[in-house]
Amino acid sequence: MLQIQAKISKEELNELPQGSFVGKIIVIENILDLQKVIPFLRHQKELGFDTETRPAFKKGRVNMVALLQISTAKEAFLFRISKMGLPAVLADILADESIIKVGAAIRDDIKALQKITPFIPGGFVELQNFVKQFGIEDAGLQKLSGNILGFKISKGQRLSNWENAELTEAQQIYAATDAWVGLEIFTRLKINGFKNETGV
Repeated sequence: MLQIQAKISKEELNELPQGSFVGKIIVIENILDLQKVIPFLRHQKELGFDTETRPAFKKGRVNMVALLQISTAKEAFLFRISKMGLPAVLADILADESIIKVGAAIRDDIKALQKITPFIPGGFVELQNFVKQFGIEDAGLQKLSGNILGFKISKGQRLSNWENAELTEAQQIYAATDAWVGLEIFTRLKINGFKNETGV
């Protein structure tokens, strides 16, 4: 049986090794490249999900989503929404109820994507709700990773410019990790005999 705590302390988290996504990262900036990966995504049963937005340092300013991350256990797809928008074929993946999409604090992410291209979200699992059935009180992805997966993830790139002409390697790894970790947490809990009964 998986050993988990209700909460992991900041001190315990700091003592853990740092982990990150080590699979293949595919950056997608145009429709042609998008069309190549859509058939693959349509055949997946479970995906990790996250978005990144360029930080707004002026009061009252809200930027649009710049990056959408969708991950399997071995591949992370980084869709540059700031360059190509949210094409209908990609929105269809987000609406497909047969494909589970897992992420933490995803409600605002979904709403922000809907402002770009309207869609009805389907198959989403809010990780912060999902973990509660296991007695886990942690909410943030970093603490959930430490508590359940045994490693901490870096948040060092969170406030970087996600609308840069080119994403740095550090940005790519950070973005891929955030989507992948959510899926890993969901998979780890599910493997240990628990059923998903929660959603957005």
